[in-house]
Amino acid sequence: MSAAIRLDDLTLGYDRHPAVHHLSGEIAVGSLTAIVGPNGAGKSTLLKGIAGALSPLGGALTLAKGQRLAYLPQSADLDRSFPIHVYDLVAMGLWGSAGIFGRIGSGARAKVEAAIAAVGLTGFERRPIGALSGGQMQRVLFARLLLQDADIILLDEPFTAIDARTTADLLALVQRWHGEARTVVAVLHDIETVRRAFPQTLLLARETVAWGQTADVLTPANLLAARRMVEAFDSQAGACDRDAA
Repeated sequence: MSAAIRLDDLTLGYDRHPAVHHLSGEIAVGSLTAIVGPNGAGKSTLLKGIAGALSPLGGALTLAKGQRLAYLPQSADLDRSFPIHVYDLVAMGLWGSAGIFGRIGSGARAKVEAAIAAVGLTGFERRPIGALSGGQMQRVLFARLLLQDADIILLDEPFTAIDARTTADLLALVQRWHGEARTVVAVLHDIETVRRAFPQTLLLARETVAWGQTADVLTPANLLAARRMVEAFDSQAGACDRDAA
């Protein structure tokens, strides 16, 4: 299979200090991949790099030509106080095709309503997002992803702090995307969910510990190595030189 995402000796960080470094590998088109690792392993940093929110400090990150990308950040990064209703937030998923000031016709309205129904929120269209529970808000964001119709979908801790039913419903949407041959990459903490639902896993500890078939990656020895590597990481590591190498 061809690569949707390719990492070539990739280093990412902040203020020229590496958060993840020297990552190399490929995420295949249509694959379903979990990124796991201890707290501080650089998982969200890597996802931000793939999304284009961070520029490499070294190496390269390449997306397959023509692949549209959608990115769902952690819920903590979202402003729930913004005065917007469920319907309008979901409809933002159509910006890529309609433009920010584009008119939403009857066909587009039908798509918005179908996306809201697909996540189980019919009847919530005029509800302010500030009045939603954490699980309801995550359903809204998944509905917006549905409308973005992306080839590559990045999810940063999509099931954190939501109830089991919502997790199951949203995981079913992830499986649907996978069945449609979309490339899905998700940062996750629940190892059992990864074992059960994600065929491919990248175990990260600022650098690659293991990457491949989930059963081969999530061994006790690899998980222990990842924890020890993060604990030993020097937070005052020297700055990266963009011109080095």
